[in-house]
Amino acid sequence: MDTTSNATTRDGLVVGFIAYASVAVFYSAFDILASRGPLYTVNMLGRAMFRGIRDTGVLRQPVQLDLAAALLYNGFHLLVAIVIGLVVVWLVDRIQSHPQHAAAILAVIIVGFVATVLVVGWLTAGMRPVLPWWSIVVGNILAVVAAALYLRRRRPGLVHGMLSAA
Repeated sequence: MDTTSNATTRDGLVVGFIAYASVAVFYSAFDILASRGPLYTVNMLGRAMFRGIRDTGVLRQPVQLDLAAALLYNGFHLLVAIVIGLVVVWLVDRIQSHPQHAAAILAVIIVGFVATVLVVGWLTAGMRPVLPWWSIVVGNILAVVAAALYLRRRRPGLVHGMLSAA
């Protein structure tokens, strides 16, 4: 692995972790503001994913924390965020090395964002009373903004290159 590959991998891991943490903090604050406790959403997602909870009626009642399911879900969320971070940073590298393709690559990144929101929304359709669409969009936008701020510091010419291509 050369230095560029190492930087790409490192930045991809960091971007993934930043995105994961942004969404986790957002939903923790969201749950606190909704008076449900800081782990409510992750608990429900974990219970749905790893315990097979499908009854949406349970979503409107207090539910005891299933720490194992919440941790498993967090691990899954972190893994997916890291994979997405690695792919996005790889695409960003392509923009920097092939500026003539920047518009197409930027379109791929935007389509990936929309696809992520739609897939999460589709997979959580039964949880809409506690996981509204707007929260999925806002959580993902926060992740993108936080990750972009990191990449802007790490790769100073990136924003200009992307804007000139758009």
